[in-house]
Amino acid sequence: MKVLANDGISQSGIDALEKAGYEVITTTVAQEQLINYINEKDIAVLLVRSATTVRQDLIDACPGLKIIGRGGVGMDNIDVAYAREKGLSVINTPAASSHSVAELVFGHFFGLARFLHNSNRDMPLEGDQNFKGLKKAYAKGTELKGKTLGVLGFGRIGQATAKVALGAGMKVVAFDPFLEKANLELNFFDGQKVSFEIETISKEEVLKQADFISLHVPAQDGYVIDEAEFNIMKDGVIIANAARGGVVNEVALVKALESGKVSRAALDVFEKEPKPEIQLLMNPALSLTPHTGAATNEAQDRIGTELAEQIISILG
Repeated sequence: MKVLANDGISQSGIDALEKAGYEVITTTVAQEQLINYINEKDIAVLLVRSATTVRQDLIDACPGLKIIGRGGVGMDNIDVAYAREKGLSVINTPAASSHSVAELVFGHFFGLARFLHNSNRDMPLEGDQNFKGLKKAYAKGTELKGKTLGVLGFGRIGQATAKVALGAGMKVVAFDPFLEKANLELNFFDGQKVSFEIETISKEEVLKQADFISLHVPAQDGYVIDEAEFNIMKDGVIIANAARGGVVNEVALVKALESGKVSRAALDVFEKEPKPEIQLLMNPALSLTPHTGAATNEAQDRIGTELAEQIISILG
């Protein structure tokens, strides 16, 4: 049986599938050629990440498909309900990349708190001529310890982010419309464990209390953070969006940065991928990454292994 990993899969995933007798193809097929390729090669399993879409036309045109898999959490690039209606299994790996995303968020937060995103741009250009000036410009950093992190969306990734925050000495407040509370367990290198129970509160309260805000929500019809939400926040708040492009109104974000309501912000995802707005790319108050939240070697290994285990379980 053949598996097409159109957006790639880790070697650990390939090894597990091949050991179980599957042929794994890692050729990247263009979207417009995908239907023909699947039918010609008799592909039973199609694995994608965010680059490939799986819509009704492909599902209808490829009767040999048995499983559609998404390496990651969100499945907004797959017509999930329709596929399942047609008898296909649709799988993903919601837990595999949680910690990787959480660490990226805090990479941004630590960098923004100490102006590393600016300093790393300016030092190569001015470090030898304007050392004292740069030192003065970036001398008003803040510590994360003792500050409050607001988490919007308290699923697996939101909880993983909260654990990093707790480890850094932060207070955590969270909003999730589907969750009243969560028990978080922090596991340390020597086997010790510490447990925290976080009760969710209203979105408005999170926005009012937080010094730092991180979004971990799925794609949806409207903005989760728009002008009204910015107005509720503390002055000088720092925000990170490593969830989905389109959950933060980028125009309203730029205005909030200009007014000082938001002091600095981090974006790993954008409304217009893969061509983000130039106003974002050139804004000195933004720390930017090209949608790399889950892009660690460890996460990719877990994703590949989890997909393989699910495929083998379903098809035998």
